[in-house]
Amino acid sequence: MVELIYPDWPAPESVRAAVTTRQGGYSKAPYGSMNLGDHVGDDPDAVRRNREHLKQVLDLPSEPLWMKQVHGCGVAQCGVDGIGTSADASVASTPGQVCAVLTADCLPVLLCNRQGNWIAAVHAGWRGLVAGVLEAALEHFDQPGNEIMAWLGPAIGPESFEVGEEVREAFVSRDHRAESAFVTGRPGHWLADIYALARLRLEREKLGYIGGGQGCTVTKSDRYFSYRRDGVTGRMASMIWIAP
Repeated sequence: MVELIYPDWPAPESVRAAVTTRQGGYSKAPYGSMNLGDHVGDDPDAVRRNREHLKQVLDLPSEPLWMKQVHGCGVAQCGVDGIGTSADASVASTPGQVCAVLTADCLPVLLCNRQGNWIAAVHAGWRGLVAGVLEAALEHFDQPGNEIMAWLGPAIGPESFEVGEEVREAFVSRDHRAESAFVTGRPGHWLADIYALARLRLEREKLGYIGGGQGCTVTKSDRYFSYRRDGVTGRMASMIWIAP
């Protein structure tokens, strides 16, 4: 049975969202079992079956806009850009269009406005956060931040995300407040809180609501895929759409 996570946030009734886990699909080890990534070496037929199964379980109104994620800040538009376009966020304003991102440690962020007529899904790894992928997606809403809400999905936790000095410097040089998201680790390394780093970015945009941001994909091997833990592994999907 497909195990799903439903965001607990005050989104309008017209906005639907869900996040998959690794449970409930057709892929074999090391992709077992609900792998939705077609770029990780899994059997293409298993990925196709997993995607079709997901559409049926969620009664999705259309095929999600599966992007080629490149750890940048490009934003694709549902209904304009096609499947496979290179981007790390997608936005939509038409009912029935499904925004989606794939992750296995990076942070998925779902966005919507209070009117329920604009949505976005963002793939926010540390490179994307530094480059401004959240801000790039928010620009498409063309309204004040207090009219927009965000939900942070499952990602690598602050006790598992070890980074080098160059990563800390990349954040702190842009915002000194980011220092609070790093804890000293072994020599020359830091433990980073990607949830806190994303919240700082969203708070700077004065968002009206920021929720989620719990758990750790690395430590919960029975529930989540984790690239850092396993190397060769599957991908989970975070999706958002406006009900037609």
